[in-house]
Amino acid sequence: MRPLLESMRVYQWTKNLVLFAGLVFTLKILDPSFTLPAIAGFFTFSLAVSGMYLLNDVLDVERDRLHPEKRRRPVASGSLPVPAATAAGVLLLAVGLGGSYLIGPRFGAMALAYVFLTLAYSLVLKRIVLLDVVSIALGFVVRAAAGVELLRDRAPGGPESIELSPWLLVCAFFLALFLAIGKRRHELMVLEADASRHRVALGSYTAKLLDQLVAVVTSATVLAYSVYTIAPETLAKFGGRPLYLTIPFVLYGIFRYLYLMYAEEKGGNPSEHLLRDRATLVNVLLWCAAVLAILTWPRP
Repeated sequence: MRPLLESMRVYQWTKNLVLFAGLVFTLKILDPSFTLPAIAGFFTFSLAVSGMYLLNDVLDVERDRLHPEKRRRPVASGSLPVPAATAAGVLLLAVGLGGSYLIGPRFGAMALAYVFLTLAYSLVLKRIVLLDVVSIALGFVVRAAAGVELLRDRAPGGPESIELSPWLLVCAFFLALFLAIGKRRHELMVLEADASRHRVALGSYTAKLLDQLVAVVTSATVLAYSVYTIAPETLAKFGGRPLYLTIPFVLYGIFRYLYLMYAEEKGGNPSEHLLRDRATLVNVLLWCAAVLAILTWPRP
């Protein structure tokens, strides 16, 4: 069971917390009729994602054996046989997708869309320079949209009563793109000459190019979130509440990740840093607390 749980990458489920963004920014987080299905949706979606992780490990078993860290993964190391990993992956995928459709058809469709995007990434997109990181970022957009579609499935007033903010998708896209580029840079630095053997697209990247992309996407991420918090439609939606007070937390989080990437030469696994880097974890918790406090505070 231990190799199976390791291959499921439960710590990566932190990425699926994006599903709750719609719940928070539609002010439905204190409504059990929305909160409980969202929690159930988080777990069904995560099971489907874990199924894809297992199947991806099966597809990448030979390339992972060239990576100094990934070769320790259960499938690459042989502690979890390929047939067992394949069977477990298919089972988790079926349970996750089936459970998602039971929660709501719109949510189930978005979970299926994410699976297809992940499959396209594993088979094709990860071999194409730039499209590899863009497809990862699109995965976070699908996650955020899935959270909103789950609310639409449960809305008493019909799907049209729940608005999908484009800013939510824009912020999710740029933040995920920032983390994906940072991960590519880390892989390029660690693998060096073996980079293209491990991942075809890595052979087309250079450290200078990735540094330029980091600079561009960092600025875009901060700008997108800042504009969202002060946009007239945001202020109108939240009754003039000062959501812009949370900008410093976002800025510090990005600065902290840049510090880990450049000063400590980390950045290969953003989900792991969220759980193990105390400063990052505290900052995320403070951001969550600040957002909830602002959005639930009586209107001015």
